[in-house]
Amino acid sequence: MKPIRVLLADDHALIRAGLRALLHDIAGIEVVAEASDGAEALALIAVNRPDIVLMDISMGRMNGLEATARAVEQFPGLRVIVLSMHDTEEYVCHALRAGAAGYLLKDTGAVELELALRSVSEGGTYLSPAVSRHLVSDYVRRTGGSGTPALLTPRQREVLRLIAEGHTTKQIARLLRISVKTVETHRAQLMGRLGIHEIAGLVRYAIREGVVTAEEEPGGPRPPQGKT
Repeated sequence: MKPIRVLLADDHALIRAGLRALLHDIAGIEVVAEASDGAEALALIAVNRPDIVLMDISMGRMNGLEATARAVEQFPGLRVIVLSMHDTEEYVCHALRAGAAGYLLKDTGAVELELALRSVSEGGTYLSPAVSRHLVSDYVRRTGGSGTPALLTPRQREVLRLIAEGHTTKQIARLLRISVKTVETHRAQLMGRLGIHEIAGLVRYAIREGVVTAEEEPGGPRPPQGKT
């Protein structure tokens, strides 16, 4: 399988070194270049043509938001994941408006970093769970309603639908052609992102938000599939 080519853009060498070390241990990920500011990132993107850029926001010469907007305009198909210490709606919205496909907090662990890279490389959008909880809370406060599945990546929506339909973890892994560990990671991310900590709650959420219909849940015509 062709590796996912990643460029690191951060003005702190230690952070770049830490990211490189994390990515070195993830199969199918290749770091092709490092930049210390937005202008250098644009120049290196042109030379190395990465698939994804991990982009810090606060950098000299050109900040990450400006660099992101220019990069996605100049290099169609490039995906950018913004890295930040800020989890507020303002920062997230600025990043998404600039064209970022993902937003990760800098305290992200290796599992979430891998999940974000793979989700974004498949065309999805990825937000750190802590960020998503803030956005959901703001949405609820403004509308008086529940959260929205639009905050989930396409793969997370697939996993949520299959969970709600009563499939086991192994069945979901087989259907989506991913590992059992990856399914478990998606499920944990779903629970963290939605603030739901039991399978029954995920099922109710999926029905309420129209991800599945009541007829498709385990109590409907489908035969019981066992525990997830």
